[in-house]
Amino acid sequence: MSNPNPTQDKEISNHIDEPQAEDPHRKALEPVPLAERIKQQHADLYIEALERYGEDGSIDPEAEKRLKRKLDMRILPLLGICYFFYYVDKTTLSYAAIFGIKTDLKLVGTEYSWLSSIFYFGWLVWAIPSNLIMQRSPPAYYLALNIFMWGVLLMCQAAANNFASLAALRILSGAFEAIADPAFMLITSMYYTRSEQPSRISAWYCFNGLGVAGGGLIGYGIGHVQGALASWRYEFIIVGAVCAGWGIVLFLLLPNSPATFKGFTHEEKLLMIARMRKNQTGVENRRIKWDQVVETYTDYKTYMFCFLGFIANIPNGGISNVSGGVEIGLTLSVLHAGDPGPRLCAYSVDFVESRSHTQNTLQTALLGIPQGVLVVIWIGAGAIVNQYLPKNSRTIVCGLFMLPTIAGALGFLLAPTNAYVGRLICFYLTGSYQASFVISLSLITSNTGGQTKKMLVSGMIWFGACVGNIAGPFFYKTDQAPKYQMGIGSLLAANIIEFLMFFAFRYAFKYENRKKQKARENAPPADLNLNATAFADMTDKQNPK
Repeated sequence: MSNPNPTQDKEISNHIDEPQAEDPHRKALEPVPLAERIKQQHADLYIEALERYGEDGSIDPEAEKRLKRKLDMRILPLLGICYFFYYVDKTTLSYAAIFGIKTDLKLVGTEYSWLSSIFYFGWLVWAIPSNLIMQRSPPAYYLALNIFMWGVLLMCQAAANNFASLAALRILSGAFEAIADPAFMLITSMYYTRSEQPSRISAWYCFNGLGVAGGGLIGYGIGHVQGALASWRYEFIIVGAVCAGWGIVLFLLLPNSPATFKGFTHEEKLLMIARMRKNQTGVENRRIKWDQVVETYTDYKTYMFCFLGFIANIPNGGISNVSGGVEIGLTLSVLHAGDPGPRLCAYSVDFVESRSHTQNTLQTALLGIPQGVLVVIWIGAGAIVNQYLPKNSRTIVCGLFMLPTIAGALGFLLAPTNAYVGRLICFYLTGSYQASFVISLSLITSNTGGQTKKMLVSGMIWFGACVGNIAGPFFYKTDQAPKYQMGIGSLLAANIIEFLMFFAFRYAFKYENRKKQKARENAPPADLNLNATAFADMTDKQNPK
C-alpha cells in the first residue's frame, strides 16, 4: 500500500504547507529550542525523533517500508473489523422487524420508522461533545469504551417491551456511536502521512462493504435461532455481545499514541514519530485550546465539510428507509442499513410475492452480496486511482467517482417501472460515490492542523451526515411508489450538488495556497523550519508551512 510516487505527499487542499501571512491569529515563530515548542505527553521522545530524523531523506526507505507494513497489520484489521460490526449492528433492527418485533412490541403507525430515525438524534446531540471528550482522553481507550457500551446497549434492546423503552435505547446507542468515525480518522492521521491516508481510510472503510455482503446472512441466520426467547431478541443479544467483545479487543490492542504502541521497539517508535513531521498537523495533545475552537467555527471550510456531510447523506437517509419499491416480478427492496456513512445500504431483489416469507428474506440477504462486493470494488478503485494520479488530484478523483452515481440516479428516475433489471443496475451504479466520500474524509485528516480543531472539524462532517439521514426519508412519499419520483429526484439533486462541492473545495484550497505562497516569500527562516512546527499543535491557519 506504499505510494509509488514519493513526491505525492499532499493534496492541493493541503494549504497548511504554505505560509499564511494575513491571519491575525498567527504568532511569529522565534528560534527557540524544540523543548519549548513541543509541550505534550512524551515530549522527550518527539524531540529525540526530530533530532535523529529531522532532515529530509534521513529515514531509510527500507526501514520505513517495514514499519508501514507492521502498522498496517496492527491497525487496519482492528479498525476494519470494527467497521464491519458497524454495518451488522445497523441490520439488527431490520431483521428484528422481519422476525416479529413489530407484533411483539405492538408498534403502530410510524413508530417503527421513528426507531430508525431517532438513532440519529442521539448522534446529533452528542457528536461534538464526544469529540472534545476524546481529545481529553486516551483516544483508543475512549473509542473502546464507546464500542463496548454500544454493544451493551444493543443487548439491552432485546429486553425492550414497548416503543418508549426501545426508543430511549436507540437514542443512547446513537450517542455512543457518534465517536466511531472521527476516532478512526484521528487514529489514521496519527500513524500515516498525508499521501498514505486515502488508501488507509479506504482499507478500513472497505469492511463496511463486507458488512453489506455478509451482514444480511448473519441477520438471517440469527433470526432462525430457536430458544426460549423470540427470535428477534437474539438478533440484539448476539450482535450486541460480539460488538461489546470487540470493544474489549480494541482496549487491549489499539494504540493510544506512537510513544506507547506495544510491540514496537524504541527505534521503530522514533521512526513512527519522525514520519509524521512532514504532516505538520500534530499527533497528540490532550488540552482543549479555546482559540482553536474559535478558529474552527470562524473558518468557512468547516461549514463546507459540514454541508458535504449533509448533502452526501440525504440519499442514504431516504433510500435506506424505503422498501418494496416494485411489487410484482422482481421487487427492488432496500434493507435498512442505517449507516451514518453516506448511502451504504443493501439493495436486493425479492422474487415473485407468492414465495414464502423465509425465501424472500433469504433472497434479500443473498442479494446484498453483490452490492457489498461492488462497494469494496468502488472504494478500492478510488484509492488506486488517487494513488497513481499526479499530486493535487484528490478533489478531481472525488468528482470523477460521482459521475456513475449521478448516471445511476438519472437512469432510475427515467427508467420504466417494469425495467426491473435495469433499475437494479442503476442502483448498483450509485455505489461509486463511496470512493468519493472516503477520499473526501482524507482531506480533513491531511489538512486540518491543531488537535482541537481537527477533532471539531471531523465531528462537523458527521454532524452534517446526521442531519442528512434525518431529512432524507421526507422526500419519499408512499403515494409515489414504486418510482418515488420526489425521492429519486432528491437523490439526483444531492449527487449533483456533491459533485460541484468537490470543485468548490478545489477552488477554496487554491485560494488558501496562493495566500500562503505570497507570505512565504517574506517569511523569516525560523518560520519555515519543519521541525519547529511539526508537533507544536498549531492549526492550519497558524502554521506558516
